[in-house]
Amino acid sequence: MSDQKKTTIVLFSGDYDKAMAAYIIANGAAAYDHEVTIFHTFWGLNALRKENQVPVKKGLMEKMFGKMMPRGVDKMGLSKMNYLGMGQKMIKNVMKKHNAMPLPQLVEMAQEQDVNLIACTMTMDLLGLQKDELLDEIEYGGVAAYIGEAEDGNVSLFI
Repeated sequence: MSDQKKTTIVLFSGDYDKAMAAYIIANGAAAYDHEVTIFHTFWGLNALRKENQVPVKKGLMEKMFGKMMPRGVDKMGLSKMNYLGMGQKMIKNVMKKHNAMPLPQLVEMAQEQDVNLIACTMTMDLLGLQKDELLDEIEYGGVAAYIGEAEDGNVSLFI
């Protein structure tokens, strides 16, 4: 076993602010030389969706889920005070004013720092998401993949 510390995060939420918190913590832990994994499941998978529509063959239910869910991190709503999307626009303006890094750049930074981004394959099946619809250079796995990362973890978070 290595001496490197491990941080694992389960990102269950599809909310912009919660995903932002997960990615800020992940990038911070990576900067402190932690081996970091974010396991994206259920609505957290939206953080890994590509912004542009990808032509894939789907059934009716999968098409409906695809239309109802936001495509990419920049389209996710806030957990509180979303106001039909206005809250998200307001928080982005405040972040810009304070030179805070927006969520799409936090995801890019995580990839650059070799944060292990895992998409839950069981949830992908349930929601009808296909690999072509998700970001490149991510990993895929189920609960065993998360447990394998978390069992030696020093920090484990559920967001």
